Amino acid sequence: MEHADSILIAGLLLALAIGTSVIARRARVPGLVLFLGLGILVGPEGLGVVNFVDLDLAQTVGVVALALILFEGGLATGWREIQPVFGVGVSLATIGTLLTALITGFGAAFFLDFGTLQALLIGGIVASTDGAAVFALLRGSTLRKRLARTLEAEAGLNDPVAILLVIGFIEWIEMPGYGVPDMALLFVKEIGLGAIVGLGVGSIAVYGIRAVSNVTSGLYPVATVATAATAFGMAQVIHGSGFLAVFLAGLILGSASLPAKRPITDFHDGVAWVSQIAVFLVLGLLFVPSSLESLWLDAVVVTLLLMFVARPIAVFVSTIFARFEFREVVLLQWAGMRGAVPIVLATFPLVDGLADSNAIFNIVFFVVLTSAIFQGTTFEWLANRLDLMTTHRAVEPPLIQAGNIRKLGAEFFEFPIRDGDAVAGHVVAELQLPREALVSVIVRGDQALLPRGSTQLEAGDRLHILVRGYLVKRVEELFELWREGPIGQEEREYARPIAGRPAIFSVRPWLPEMGDAGDPKQINGVAVLRRVRTRHDEPGALVVLNDGRFAVSSNGVVATGSPQQLRLYAVRRIERSESRSERAWWQEVAGAVT
Repeated sequence: MEHADSILIAGLLLALAIGTSVIARRARVPGLVLFLGLGILVGPEGLGVVNFVDLDLAQTVGVVALALILFEGGLATGWREIQPVFGVGVSLATIGTLLTALITGFGAAFFLDFGTLQALLIGGIVASTDGAAVFALLRGSTLRKRLARTLEAEAGLNDPVAILLVIGFIEWIEMPGYGVPDMALLFVKEIGLGAIVGLGVGSIAVYGIRAVSNVTSGLYPVATVATAATAFGMAQVIHGSGFLAVFLAGLILGSASLPAKRPITDFHDGVAWVSQIAVFLVLGLLFVPSSLESLWLDAVVVTLLLMFVARPIAVFVSTIFARFEFREVVLLQWAGMRGAVPIVLATFPLVDGLADSNAIFNIVFFVVLTSAIFQGTTFEWLANRLDLMTTHRAVEPPLIQAGNIRKLGAEFFEFPIRDGDAVAGHVVAELQLPREALVSVIVRGDQALLPRGSTQLEAGDRLHILVRGYLVKRVEELFELWREGPIGQEEREYARPIAGRPAIFSVRPWLPEMGDAGDPKQINGVAVLRRVRTRHDEPGALVVLNDGRFAVSSNGVVATGSPQQLRLYAVRRIERSESRSERAWWQEVAGAVT
């Protein structure tokens, strides 16, 4: 019955947390504030429903939750997105975190009644931005993409640095002979081993997941959970940074083309939400509001030092060579939200029984709560005032794989067309899809349209695309072209036959040097300007040539000539067609050149 009571309480708390997250979104308040508040509410100084004092369990919950949150952050981001800002992300995560810790720490030692090492420990604990808070903040934001990716990179990479600073300062306090050289050696070892393990485990996992076939899609998330656990555990066992390893492993998986990727990302998104709720509830249960009565002034001083002195200086120094505009630097300075990471790190001195550990925990809790309330609620307002918002979401949701038919050697994608996408206003024939990929249906509003090559695409359409497995990467590369352009070629760019001379009509065998008959680049030495139609039951295409003629390839031959000549040729082929698919192809060609 005791277990049943615990399960019931856990279920009710999760349900309440879901409700508070909905309220938080509508009220434009960071969810972590309400999660922490819910923990305090049901704690000993609230309703007294739960009396939680197990520090070791709280630390374990925090560490596991942070590992899962970081893994999901890497999985949702991917290397392709983070690569352009990786350098500045590393700079913020290392130089920025170190400067934040030192400035806050020395400032606290000067203004408050703490020893230098205890004050530096406080600085190290509050030095890192929080992945859970930043990822949640950016998911629905329309912030400029470069800024959003920079904040994500910093949040994913600075946790290991802050953890190493905290561990190093605790060692220094407990062992007077410990010093800066020892901390530097610890940093190099943990970061180096963590990076090697994360990249290695992530790469092996990609190979393993791709190699597994004929399994239910539900097993793929199990494989990625195993990847996260292996990366974190292996790095920790050999004294590397497990947090860096798990983030990099997620980044590798997020960058790869994997089967059942949609179920994987959906699963880890849910796991990350449960992790956020669990860690904030547990940490809220540990906090005793009355303990701040004698510490509130110290907590305010540390908060002001962090938000208005340390963070601005650290960001300015870290981004000095990154070519950010002044207003972008201002936003980066204000966007350093603190969350679960500092509170979890504040349990380290508590578990070790250091002097002033209770005061440190309560000060850190106040700093996090204040940062979340003020920075979290004013972030978008400031970004709007600085004119740093766009019309598109900063962090796009992953393109949806509407189904997985990998057993048949194919994948099925859904591509949503947004306002401003280059492909809007063009026709299906201009999508440049390879022969073994096709748009099977267009969802427009509440209607499903069967596409033809001449079907015009509109913003708001959702394209359902069926593609052979080996062409997935090539089709995914087209997605960016459809977003940014250019799409197709304008008619004025085509060369025209010389006036007064009829176009030469010829029918010749298809030669191997012409390449793929379904996607030719040149025909009889004449370059192809545009593919107009693609035959999908066998290799074949209707194209426009550089000399102004049209050409159609099918059944091992290629015919070239004017539109009128090809129309007559297509009509004759329709009359001689022996199958429905062949007749349909030549009817499509005749219609396209008419």
